[in-house]
Amino acid sequence: MPLRSHPRPRPRSLAAATALLAAVLAGCSGGQDGGGQDSSTGHSHDDGAGIGHIHGLGINPGDGKLYVATHRGVLAVDGEGSAKRMGDTADYMGFAVAGPDTFLGSGHPAEGSDEPSNRGLIKSTDAGKTWKALSLAGEVDFHALEQAGTTVYGYDSTNGMLRVSEDGENWDERAKLAALDIAASPADPDTVLATTEGGVARSTDGGETFTGGAEPVLAYLSWAGEDGLYGIASDGTVHRSGDGGGSWTETGTVPGGQAQALTAVTPDRVLAATAGGVYESTDGGKTFTERLEISASDH
Repeated sequence: MPLRSHPRPRPRSLAAATALLAAVLAGCSGGQDGGGQDSSTGHSHDDGAGIGHIHGLGINPGDGKLYVATHRGVLAVDGEGSAKRMGDTADYMGFAVAGPDTFLGSGHPAEGSDEPSNRGLIKSTDAGKTWKALSLAGEVDFHALEQAGTTVYGYDSTNGMLRVSEDGENWDERAKLAALDIAASPADPDTVLATTEGGVARSTDGGETFTGGAEPVLAYLSWAGEDGLYGIASDGTVHRSGDGGGSWTETGTVPGGQAQALTAVTPDRVLAATAGGVYESTDGGKTFTERLEISASDH
């Protein structure tokens, strides 16, 4: 698929970026509106349930496909941009690819389910077809999940705190903070970053304490390799850091409106979701190719 050229918008002021992130923090769970198949674009979705908001992205090492966690289920996307729903239509708020066909998730069950409204940590070993409850069911809704080595970090949006687990079943409570996303260093699991209204906050003690936020103000973070730390602002502007977040360079802009998710697959391969769809960069965030188009009817 050829790359599309998109003009770069003027940078937002810090005040405007902070205000937009505050709005996202206040209303990131979305509504229960319906959706349907987008028959006008050539990109098919396999049922009429729609997609809603996108909450997570990843490449499954088991089949090499793009997986998209949404307000209404997990989708597998092929190279032609067609999406297949893998299982139920639950709201997958937190999502992480943990290995071949192995995903971690959280969120809320599909309508009519007898599961608790907050699913805690759940796990799939069949690429999202079925899920098993691991811990904190009925207690916690993780809005962000990160695995660094054997350590799992989860941002508990129900209680506004970071939680840490080594086995997915027993959790330590760490710092309380208002955050939208987290990222853990692949080289040092004790180094954790969080996106806040004041900018990127840093912890070097496994999330026990965090510094105050520092610019830039970003919505989502993802870390792949020592120099593969990426962040995306709410307006789709992508930033990259080669020194663990000490300094940042603006690399490009993802089209499609407000940012919804970000995943760095390798130091130069980045996935990003906006209101307009899912996009991929293979040149370190400079240019992006559309992988999945999202129409207004899908929201």
